[in-house]
Amino acid sequence: MKIKNRTISSKEAPLIIAELGINHGGDLLVAEQMVKIAAERGCEVIKHQTHFLDDEMTPDAKKIMPPNADVSIWDVMEKCSLTKDEEVKLKRIVEDLGMIYISTPFSRSAADFLNDINVPAFKIGSGECDNLLLIEHIAEFGKPIILSTGMQNLLSVEKPVEIFEKNNIEYALLECTNIYPCPPEDIALGSLQQLSNKFPNAEIGFSDHSIGPTMALAAVALGATIVEKHFTDTKGRQGPDISCSMDPDELEHLIKKSKEIAYSRDRRKFIANVEKDVYKFARSSIVSDKNLKKGDTIDRQNIWARRPGNGEIPAFEFEKVLGKTLKRDIAKNTQLKWSDLE
Repeated sequence: MKIKNRTISSKEAPLIIAELGINHGGDLLVAEQMVKIAAERGCEVIKHQTHFLDDEMTPDAKKIMPPNADVSIWDVMEKCSLTKDEEVKLKRIVEDLGMIYISTPFSRSAADFLNDINVPAFKIGSGECDNLLLIEHIAEFGKPIILSTGMQNLLSVEKPVEIFEKNNIEYALLECTNIYPCPPEDIALGSLQQLSNKFPNAEIGFSDHSIGPTMALAAVALGATIVEKHFTDTKGRQGPDISCSMDPDELEHLIKKSKEIAYSRDRRKFIANVEKDVYKFARSSIVSDKNLKKGDTIDRQNIWARRPGNGEIPAFEFEKVLGKTLKRDIAKNTQLKWSDLE
């Protein structure tokens, strides 16, 4: 999968997406400050949320209170959304800082707008994972799609995947639990392997709503190639997503440590060159366990394995010397050589 010039695969460093979302509270200057700090800390991708309320909700939404807010979902989004002109400016700021800008459209008009301003990919949130009308509309643009799968099961994820593959869309599926913040016991990291097995054409990642970097780093260790997490410049801000947001230090930590974990995760089992000096003292060699005479037969009672491991006959080859006879006298605790045996 590729977004702009960034390849996403198990052979690359995990892509860490800083989810700006609505943490700016509808203030473009705050959003600008946040993305500048994210860039300084090594961020590659900023993700926003595009809310055009009249096409996103009906007036009934004014009566619905999210569990992580004290006002209606309509009021939350009305306060925290940017105008079209402001979002165009934000995208330009992000790209001028060398990062990639993507966003989640929550309506058909938002999707059209994002396509018009030429975002290189779309993010679809868990709430829209089964909004097949919107997913079909976005897929028609032919751009890569990252889909969060919170509030879904493997069966319900099949339908959006069918749409992606019908339209030849490169796509990623993110494990997600939609609780803000999400306690560790409610995070299903085991589903990363389930998603990978069920949807082999997908990149598999993790949208993290927990507190701290632990779950995100664990997801990388389990194979996630994308990690998305809410971001704020300071946790002193107010907002429904601040509690599960990472601050600049945590963002930098997640970027650095996820690379280290991914590199070690993909390393296969072999004797590394860096281990060879340790091998010399940490492993054992075959030695005489008593004073032996020329002509003695080697058996389990007169040899043993002891450090260091720089002898000619390593401990794991002890069976090869059994039954052989000595060509010379050998004192106790002498490392045996093949030339001593016949």
